[in-house]
Amino acid sequence: MPVPAAVLDQMPLPIDLPYRPLAKKPLPPGRPRDWYITHNRRLKAMRLAIALLDSGVHLPNQAPDTRIRTTAEHIGIHPPSATTCHMVRALMRYSR
Repeated sequence: MPVPAAVLDQMPLPIDLPYRPLAKKPLPPGRPRDWYITHNRRLKAMRLAIALLDSGVHLPNQAPDTRIRTTAEHIGIHPPSATTCHMVRALMRYSR
């Protein structure tokens, strides 16, 4: 039985591990702007999916947009768009 979103939003995030961003490398020059936008969105979605999985959120239906945005705030990245939130849930769906 799925847990209601209102209950999930009130649950604390048990992320105790320090978040350390990886060393940044320059992106390859000469690509279309859309490529860079998609690339960065995928990276953000992966970071968020990993943080959610580490905190015990294992199913996509346990990760509404509000929870994903709270996790983003907790690990220190900008709030994701609705498209990125959708991508996070898709990554979690395929992580099983």
